[in-house]
Amino acid sequence: MAKSASKDRAGADESAAGTAEGEVLPESYEAALAELDALVARMEGGALSLEESLAAYRRGAALVRFCQQQLEKVEQQVRVLDGETLRPVPLNTTDSAAGGDDDL
Repeated sequence: MAKSASKDRAGADESAAGTAEGEVLPESYEAALAELDALVARMEGGALSLEESLAAYRRGAALVRFCQQQLEKVEQQVRVLDGETLRPVPLNTTDSAAGGDDDL
C-alpha cells in the first residue's frame, strides 16, 4: 500500500513537471501566446512568491512547447502544400488574370 501511495505521488509530480497545471492547454496558438505574454508580464513584475514563480515557469514552459508544436504542424502543412500546389507568382499578374493560366 505504501508503494502505491508513493508511486501515485511520483506520478503526480512527473505530470506537474511535464505539462504543468493539470495539462490544460489553450485552444489555439494565439490564445497560448496571449497567456504566455501575460505570464511573462506577471513574472517580470516581481510580485510573485518563489512557489508562484516556479509554477509560472512550468506553465510557461508548457505553453512554449504547445506553441512550438503548433508551429511545427503548420510548417508541415505548408511543406505538403508547397509540393505541387504552390508556385511562384508571375511578376505581371494582369496577363495571368486575363487567361494566361489556360496552358496548365
